[in-house]
Amino acid sequence: MLLAEVAGESIHSAEAMSLGDIIQMEMAPHPLFSFNLFGINVNVTDTVVTMWVAMAAIMVLAIVVTRKFKQVPTGRQNVVEMAVEFVNSFTKSSTGHYWRGFAPYFGTVLVFLAVSNAISMFNVIPGEELYKLTGIGFFEHLALKPPAKDINFTAAMAFMSIVLLIASTIRIRGFRGWLHTFREPIAVAMPFKVLDYVTRPLSLCLRLFGNILAAFTVMELLYQALPIVAPAFAGIYFDLFDGILQAYIFVFLTSLYISENIEAHG
Repeated sequence: MLLAEVAGESIHSAEAMSLGDIIQMEMAPHPLFSFNLFGINVNVTDTVVTMWVAMAAIMVLAIVVTRKFKQVPTGRQNVVEMAVEFVNSFTKSSTGHYWRGFAPYFGTVLVFLAVSNAISMFNVIPGEELYKLTGIGFFEHLALKPPAKDINFTAAMAFMSIVLLIASTIRIRGFRGWLHTFREPIAVAMPFKVLDYVTRPLSLCLRLFGNILAAFTVMELLYQALPIVAPAFAGIYFDLFDGILQAYIFVFLTSLYISENIEAHG
């Protein structure tokens, strides 16, 4: 009886808040604390804190799984070497014999985005409970949510990809070689090549943002409207599988753009 009442209240609260309201609320970054830097008040949002948590988790995991490697791999070393080989093979297939310079970056971005996109699965203790236990105001509104639901995050990641594209093309083909890419395959394509430097980062930004925001919104609706068992199973797809898939697509498209610019020189 009590469970039915709780479920009814959850459904009523989900109906009270429209889908548009949820999306609008979740799109905006929420300031958690602020500090003064040279007279400028800097707000630290939940997006930034989640990025810090993801980076800290990756660093700790990297230290743990790479300790005491042996000449003959066993256990976790096999898993690590398989992951590294996957990134190396993927980079070789897209960038050819220049792969060594790109593999560390692609691997880092892939792991960072995968962990960041799936971080909602690690909301073991809600921020409200931590606030009640500790009395620290910082925890009151803290929740691990994928930073890619904030378009500022995805715009920064897309900007990094385009900067890498330009820098690697100039390094490999030279400045004149980079300018020549605007005339490939024919000179009449130049306006479209110039437009690529706007549409490509915009595509990378909005694709990652839209997919992660959609998955996050669906999970929030499930948490409000259904018992916890259903969201737990749905989270395997929306948080874990879809998060890793979107990370892979982002890295794949970045490598594809780079290979188009350097393949003629190769």
